[in-house]
Amino acid sequence: MKPTAKRTAAVVPSATVRLGALVMEARARGEDVLSLSGGEPDFPTPAHIVEAAKRALDEGFTKYTHPMGIPELRQAIAARAAKENGIPATPADVMVTPTKHGVYCACMALVDPGDEVLLPDPGWVSYEPMVRLAGGVPVPVLADEGTDFRMLPEAVAAAVTPRTKLVILNSPSNPAGGVLTREDVRGIAEVCADNDLYLVSDEIYEKLVYEGEHVSPAALPGMWERTVTVSGFSKTYAMTGWRLGWLLAAKGPLGEIAKVQEHTLTCCTSFAQKAGVAALTGPEGPLQAMVAEFRARREVLLAGLKRLGWPCAAPRGAFFAFPRTPGRSSDLAERLLKEARVAVVPGSAFGAAGEGHLRLSYATGRDRITEGLERIARVL
Repeated sequence: MKPTAKRTAAVVPSATVRLGALVMEARARGEDVLSLSGGEPDFPTPAHIVEAAKRALDEGFTKYTHPMGIPELRQAIAARAAKENGIPATPADVMVTPTKHGVYCACMALVDPGDEVLLPDPGWVSYEPMVRLAGGVPVPVLADEGTDFRMLPEAVAAAVTPRTKLVILNSPSNPAGGVLTREDVRGIAEVCADNDLYLVSDEIYEKLVYEGEHVSPAALPGMWERTVTVSGFSKTYAMTGWRLGWLLAAKGPLGEIAKVQEHTLTCCTSFAQKAGVAALTGPEGPLQAMVAEFRARREVLLAGLKRLGWPCAAPRGAFFAFPRTPGRSSDLAERLLKEARVAVVPGSAFGAAGEGHLRLSYATGRDRITEGLERIARVL
């Protein structure tokens, strides 16, 4: 047989997706595995959102939609972006897409072979593979404990070369919950403008901020034309399985990004889009309650990590803690899964600067967090 494509040979499987699959398989065998690994809220999708999807199904809304999304959802997304983020988007600037697919589409449309892409280290496990699939060269920019897990403007500026094409930001961040300050975002925007770079801003955790504020770079003067903003419903509305989100960009880049979606996904699930409208236009009570509970769970987890003797900066956003732990992270994570039946993610999955850490999620109940930490303590 001829070899498969070189572009996939350079890409490793997703550590977080694979770990989630292992947990599911173990539970299917009846094993009591407690997961502190997932990036998935354990809350149910709010009832009014589910009802909107049911209603759409009952009404037969099950066919293809416009590839950019149904008009009422694009209108709701644009209105929210303008009101809450200050982004000057109109419905014509919106592409409804699963958030993860939006980042991939942006990389495929903006990055040529050999282009360098700056991304945070540690950072989400899929950024580097997406850049490689587009033929680009990932360039890690340190965003570790020394900077409260923020990718600072001076570090971004120092990493720019004549081959740099794109910068990827993520605030609040995965895996450590770092939140960029307004000065950080403004400084990185200036670096992009000075060097004629595109910026992809992954804002999927934008509503989960406990300290500081969320700042969208596309709202800053002169940044709309060069910024691609990606966000979605998964984390904010407990809709991970719905695979629904959005991408905002100016006409030039958006037209090229849309081509990638048209030739891969075509369009998002029709009845899920009706649910998206209900999420954005419906009551905010479930969201507010979820954020308050995440804040309380964060304190439970931090207190438990302190008892374990694992130093951990308080995450300012998202729902992950990234404590410093002894030994190789992959070895420790494997041991905890086998001996404690607790699933956590090794920090090395998030880049070289993640080694020596584990990612623990507090997107599960307080009792489960407490039990997980007790199991870890017994093993250690």
